[in-house]
Amino acid sequence: MLFICYPKCSTCKKAQAWMDAKGIQYESRDIKLQNPTEDDLRQWHKQSGLPLRRFFNTSGLQYKALSLKEKLPTMSEEEQFFLLASDGMLVRRPLLIGDSFVLVGFQENEWADHLLV
Repeated sequence: MLFICYPKCSTCKKAQAWMDAKGIQYESRDIKLQNPTEDDLRQWHKQSGLPLRRFFNTSGLQYKALSLKEKLPTMSEEEQFFLLASDGMLVRRPLLIGDSFVLVGFQENEWADHLLV
């Protein structure tokens, strides 16, 4: 599994500590150093079954600085993927990518349902 996080993010730290405590094996990737590509994001979006807006880090500084709350509803899907791929700090985290699932953000119950089978 691929765990995409920002090491300074408290939610990412919580998710990582939870997985470590459960003995879950994963590969970690810093989203700021290795931003997901448009192709990655398209694949993960499709696999997740979630609305694309759920991939945006709505509490981030970049999201607010770019006034994306107002702009996203009028942006095309193409523009949204391009924007997400342009800056890892715009992407909601953590992301956990498995063979048959993509989890966006850390919700302990949701993660347990997928990982503790």
